[in-house]
Amino acid sequence: AVMALSGDLWAELPAERRIFCSVLLFSWAVYLWEAFLAHRQRRVYRTTTHVPQELGQIMDSETFEKSRLYQLDKSTFSFWSGLYSEVEGTMILLCGGIPFLWKLSGQISGRAGFGPEYEIVQSLVFLLLATLFSAVTGLPWSLYNTFVIEEKHGFNQQTLGFFFKDAIKKFVVTQCILLPVTSLLLYIIKIGGDYFFIYAWLFTLVVSLVLVTIYADYIAPLFDKFIPLPEGELKQQIEVMAKSIDFPLTKVYVVEGSKRSSHSNAYFYGFFKNKRIVLFDTLLEEYSALNKEPAEGEDGENEETKSKTKNKKQGCKNEEVLAVLGHELGHWKLGHTVKNIIISQMNSFLCFFLFAVLIGQKELFAAFGFYDTQPTLIGLMIIFQFIFSPYNEVLSFCLTVLSRRFEFQADAFAKELGKAKDLYSALIKLNKDNLGFPVSDWIFSMWHYSHPPLLERLQALKDAKQE
Repeated sequence: AVMALSGDLWAELPAERRIFCSVLLFSWAVYLWEAFLAHRQRRVYRTTTHVPQELGQIMDSETFEKSRLYQLDKSTFSFWSGLYSEVEGTMILLCGGIPFLWKLSGQISGRAGFGPEYEIVQSLVFLLLATLFSAVTGLPWSLYNTFVIEEKHGFNQQTLGFFFKDAIKKFVVTQCILLPVTSLLLYIIKIGGDYFFIYAWLFTLVVSLVLVTIYADYIAPLFDKFIPLPEGELKQQIEVMAKSIDFPLTKVYVVEGSKRSSHSNAYFYGFFKNKRIVLFDTLLEEYSALNKEPAEGEDGENEETKSKTKNKKQGCKNEEVLAVLGHELGHWKLGHTVKNIIISQMNSFLCFFLFAVLIGQKELFAAFGFYDTQPTLIGLMIIFQFIFSPYNEVLSFCLTVLSRRFEFQADAFAKELGKAKDLYSALIKLNKDNLGFPVSDWIFSMWHYSHPPLLERLQALKDAKQE
């Protein structure tokens, strides 16, 4: 009877109220599911205080304890920041924050001489204010994460001055890309006619390809210093390996990641016959600034970054770096990069098509406080962010499952190159350097880990290592 009554009440609600309540309920359902998974994982961090037997050969008890405490701190921080984010989003929706910001944007653009007919100008002001609000409210969390959690566990290499300079630079560069791209997208949607979704999709495809092409050459160097890998044994070995699998390598760079953090990474980029490899200096034992003693007379600190003296060497030996690269090149050789681009673009096309179907529904706008106007930018935001959220959750999980499959395949590729032994030791070193915790709750791992857990990867490599 209670269910029937609540069902009748729900049916009597206007369509816009049902849409609004559904969006809010789904958002909280996702948050509670994530919080439940994180709680399960935190229980693993709290209760697994000794190195499990199967990890005895891989991890010493000191590193195990360090990684346990680091991941516990990160998970606790994630709980509070996630709760804040959910409450903030709910309050914005309940208090009409989106229509208020749109009205404010109209007033600002009006003062600059742009009336209501200049919807794109108003949209850009709205976008600027929204990203500014997001940057300001996210700043305390970012500061705490960097200067309390990462600092406490020895990863942070930034000073406060470097952090703020970096944050301002990121914000400015983001606006320089976001605002022109958005204005062109809105213009295409406005003039595109019945098939605007095809033109909008083609435009976003071109933009994403251009950004991937120019990112490492023009955008990333604004934040970090890229230097060509010096001539020597490692560079020679990388070139030989690339040639052996027909990887069209043109340049190898080392990026000074140690200015920012002691976490390590490697990636490749570029299209067609113009591929470049980027290695973080923290990945390379020989090049990591964190392994070098400060020169005499220096205290190891300058105005931008600080170097922490470490008891143990960080990074991998040349053979291990080659094994990690063998894994990365496996992604290229097995077509994982192309498959990911195809999936991403198919999804993008589907979303634009559904957007074209839904954009005419006035109830969607009314649900979020837009009764008289239906601005295109607001439509994009409502449909892509709120209406598609159940679909996005399902897609995200499917991509996580696919990513894990790709990781195993790339490991197997490195194994075929004869790098099993070196990749085995590199994975252990990287897990240790990044304080990864090798024990995880199975549901948390299944839902979140885009890379398979360390033990599973090592097990897959073990047979070849022993041969």
